Amino acid sequence: MIVRSFKDIEGTDRHVKAASGTWESKRIVLAKERVGFSVHETILYAGTETSMWYANHIEAVVCTKGEAELTDDTTGEKYTITPGTMYLLDGHEKHTMRIKEDFHCICVFNPPVTGREDHDENGVYPLLTEPDEA
Repeated sequence: MIVRSFKDIEGTDRHVKAASGTWESKRIVLAKERVGFSVHETILYAGTETSMWYANHIEAVVCTKGEAELTDDTTGEKYTITPGTMYLLDGHEKHTMRIKEDFHCICVFNPPVTGREDHDENGVYPLLTEPDEA
């Protein structure tokens, strides 16, 4: 059994800040736990815009605080995301988040991330893995 809090991981290698400066993420469950998914608490900052494409992952996101506009970059369809709203990127959709007020969310990724990922020039997380345990 694993028990930890987001507060416990502040300032550790599980507390990742994007090179772009648009978000930070506390990754409470990672690939090294070997449970098949990862769980993060992420904050995207007000006034920022982030384009993403999880070509290698499925992501579910639940907003807990704040407001954002989510755009499906392929269809142009726009959604307002507020507390209690979930979106699921089950088709590897290219999308853009425009943050109206600091946007707090809980994210689940499959396959799990290692904690070392950051978006590349295409908004993609690379598919990183943990070495097999001996």
